[in-house]
Amino acid sequence: MQVFVTRRIPREGLAALSQAGVCSIQQWESDEPIPRSELLAGVAGKHGLLCLLSDRIDKEVLDAAGSNLKIISTLSAGFDHLALEEIKKRGIRVGYTPDILTDATAELSVALLLATCRRLPESVEEVKNGGWTTWKPLWMCGYGLSNSSVGIIGLGRIVPLAKLAEESDFVVVTCSLTPDTKGMCNKDFFSRMKKTSVFINTSRGAVVNQEDLYQALVSGQIAAAGLDVATPEPLPTDHPLLSLKNCVILPHIGSATYATRSAMSVLSANNLLAGLKGESMPSELQL
Repeated sequence: MQVFVTRRIPREGLAALSQAGVCSIQQWESDEPIPRSELLAGVAGKHGLLCLLSDRIDKEVLDAAGSNLKIISTLSAGFDHLALEEIKKRGIRVGYTPDILTDATAELSVALLLATCRRLPESVEEVKNGGWTTWKPLWMCGYGLSNSSVGIIGLGRIVPLAKLAEESDFVVVTCSLTPDTKGMCNKDFFSRMKKTSVFINTSRGAVVNQEDLYQALVSGQIAAAGLDVATPEPLPTDHPLLSLKNCVILPHIGSATYATRSAMSVLSANNLLAGLKGESMPSELQL
């Protein structure tokens, strides 16, 4: 059986694939996204596909793959890049990597929260550009976490968004992107937050209406925001959010630890291998 891997992945995952002796591997040998034409050509006739969150696997790709394609394994916890209805219609199984990146993303959420509320990137820039002249009582003051309430969207018991926005000093979004969550953090949501609140998003960019977030930050409706995700990705360098000192934006690095990415690649490989053999996957998305 033949599989196509759309990117250079951690060596542990590739080793798991190659050493299994189940399939021959064709890989796009680059750290950069595969061009659309190369993806369409590479997937043709393949039995399995190992892809990334940045690869749009739609009807065109599935048509190019043909009837041989039986398994898609995505090296991600998210799956909004997959045309799931079309995939289900064709009887293709899907593997993904939830939970395995939970700890790394949680760490990043805390790091981004602290960096944003204590204005760390802005402070570092002041050191570099000569803005640091002497100690001043109110200079670079931010908001501390002690005795504060943190509202988390996507963890445990469902709390009405309005209540969460109104009662939280810090709001952290960790939920999945679904039709129900798309654009849910909008003008109404931000208008209910405290003017001293800090907003953090480490889930998916489309959960947030970025125009409404920009207005909330510019108008002082909320104090600051920290984002590890955006729409689109990468965010254009002339995007209005990047002009704001009270908005910290990271390049979607929530799962970016060596151990996490390695574990994700191995799980992706094992999902693919199990699917090729018709066995139960370690982590299968139920369609």
